[in-house]
Amino acid sequence: MYSEDITKAMASGGIAVGDTVSVKGGNISVEGELMPKTEAGNDGTLIIKLKSGYNIGIVFGEGVSISRVSARSAPAAFPFTKPKANTRLPNVTVLWTGGTIGSKIDYRTGGVYMTVKPEELLYYVPELSGIANISINHLFGTSSEDLTHLEWQKIAEETAKAINGGARGVVITHGTDTMHYTASALGFMLKNLNAPVVLTGSQRSSDRGSSDAFLNLTCAMHLAAKSDVAEVGICMHASSSDDRLSFIRGVKARKMHTSRRDAFRPINDRPLAMVRHNGDISYTNQYRRVAQGRSPEVEVSGKFEPKVALIKAYPGSEPGVIDYYTGKGYRGIIIEGTGLGHTPVSIEHEGRSWLPYIKRAVDGGAVVGMTSQCLYGRVHRNVYKNLRLLSNAGVVYCEDMLPETAYVKLGWLLGNYSGDRAAELLCRNVAGEINERVSIDEFLD
Repeated sequence: MYSEDITKAMASGGIAVGDTVSVKGGNISVEGELMPKTEAGNDGTLIIKLKSGYNIGIVFGEGVSISRVSARSAPAAFPFTKPKANTRLPNVTVLWTGGTIGSKIDYRTGGVYMTVKPEELLYYVPELSGIANISINHLFGTSSEDLTHLEWQKIAEETAKAINGGARGVVITHGTDTMHYTASALGFMLKNLNAPVVLTGSQRSSDRGSSDAFLNLTCAMHLAAKSDVAEVGICMHASSSDDRLSFIRGVKARKMHTSRRDAFRPINDRPLAMVRHNGDISYTNQYRRVAQGRSPEVEVSGKFEPKVALIKAYPGSEPGVIDYYTGKGYRGIIIEGTGLGHTPVSIEHEGRSWLPYIKRAVDGGAVVGMTSQCLYGRVHRNVYKNLRLLSNAGVVYCEDMLPETAYVKLGWLLGNYSGDRAAELLCRNVAGEINERVSIDEFLD
């Protein structure tokens, strides 16, 4: 709400938010649309949208007046565009799950909210209809931080259904914050995959001039329609410019920046491919290829154990967190250790060593996996004494796996296998999540 003085002036002039108004005072003479006050804004400052599209703030003080020029008009219906069938093009299914790519700015809060429908983006990107014969499945419109394994299972089921129903590829629109979790989950859950499954999103909402939504969606569509990669991957900007996008294996991807358009990076790996707006695809890594001819139907191995924790070790960290989770019935714990996979072990401060807590958890049937906060490189159980102590206590060292991927993998393993078998498979490559060898170039890139 605006201040009492502004509210009175609006009432006396018959002014409502959305009206075109004239604001005058001193050297100020401005005409534009009266916007709602933002939650974080000063209630004594008028927010006016100019014809140029920019907003300005004017302090409503002595000598400043506001008058109505014209009443707001009824908003025009958005010209939704439905996909046009074109049997000459490959079939691609779009699974819509929400995220910033499906958001607009809320002027009351200054943030974004989930309102965009898939048909709106098709209106903004008409060239998509020239790439593929598109069908849309609106699963949900959710911020990615609110997704759980239940949504991962639903996405996996709908992906398999689309491919088994004749889709050449699948594009999944998704929020960026946890996109790499979902990509990892799909990498483990989808069996006999024989088509590209491409997750994409945007760092900027679709109504911003700097939005990456349209290019990301276009390039994802090219990958789904034309690439021969039979894997799950993430398609996002490779740099801050619009020259090319990278297609990163889902189990090796991580969001590495909060706001840059090129936030996603392959960790201990190279992108599977690079793609440009015109559809040019160059392959930059080894990958599982789409098999020619008849292939088995895609199956979903979607069971997932939600009682798996991802925790971080740090100097002075409380090892009792292990007991907390096992006391809650957790069957698995992934630790982000330091360096090669350390936790505090050989310290003189009583009760601060993680070793007895970890051994108690393993003896009680929990699977404990070790990854590194360094992200790049791999953990190793034999280099230092403390590493060997942890390994002897039953810790599974997860090679060059990302912590998030290890968390998802362990939840999937415990949902489908016994604890002993899950521990055995945790450090074995299942879906491209572990590389036998990592080159220095993959760190420098």
